[in-house]
Amino acid sequence: MTQSANFYSINEQTLFVDLPGYGYARAPARIRQELIEVIESYLTADRPLALAALVVDSRHEPSDLDLNMNEWLASRGLPMLVVSTKIDKLSRGERNTSLSRSRKLLKRDEIIAFSSETGEGKRGLWQAIESRIGL
Repeated sequence: MTQSANFYSINEQTLFVDLPGYGYARAPARIRQELIEVIESYLTADRPLALAALVVDSRHEPSDLDLNMNEWLASRGLPMLVVSTKIDKLSRGERNTSLSRSRKLLKRDEIIAFSSETGEGKRGLWQAIESRIGL
């Protein structure tokens, strides 16, 4: 899990920022709160933001933190998409159930199913990113 903000230059005009994960269960509450503050501070700074990706674990129902972050992003009108990770760990039926549940709870029509292990969803994720940032 990312515990600091990592910056990657995609080109001279695009910066990809990997913000800390806020739901790390083994982190003390104080550390989790600090991570949330880093995220919110970055996302509310006065700079253009092309897209925020909310990453959720497909193996579990979206947590209260996931729901809160989704609502927080939406309430500020920030452009966003939801990426459901570790999809390769689920059977076809479990995937459908997980994605349906996440769509309903997060109030999102589109959720990208993704696996870093198999590469599933990689093309769709890049297409969604490119369409929003104009690459």
